[in-house]
Amino acid sequence: MNEENFNDETQNSSENLSEQPTEQTTEQPTKNLSENLSESSGVMKQLFVWEEKASRLELFIRIVYTIFIAIVLMVYSLIAQICMFVQWIVILILGRRVEGLNNIIKGFLEYNIHVIGYCNFLTDKRPGILPKKTEVYEKEI
Repeated sequence: MNEENFNDETQNSSENLSEQPTEQTTEQPTKNLSENLSESSGVMKQLFVWEEKASRLELFIRIVYTIFIAIVLMVYSLIAQICMFVQWIVILILGRRVEGLNNIIKGFLEYNIHVIGYCNFLTDKRPGILPKKTEVYEKEI
């Protein structure tokens, strides 16, 4: 093979390489935290938002309704405090947390947040008398 043929072959092969489609990795844009959370766990909404309109009827219903909520919250608080004490002992002895105890304590705190907003006149939306599954997230501004 002479030098001229060799140069032609290398030039043709380099042209063929440039004509071949190259693999391009198309990365999908990463979703922000709120989009990921809303897809996996339902709709995210802010709990304590300004509401100018307030119901006078709800103000009187709130008095009776808060009594029932307070009873449930006191029982739940007692259970959560017992779980906190047991969790403290487990962490002290074993150096780890128990997930079941952690879920009870977390559930109490999440329910308490919903009750606080209603009892402190921030919203007219009543929380359920029995706790429902919610998750609380922190957003740094």
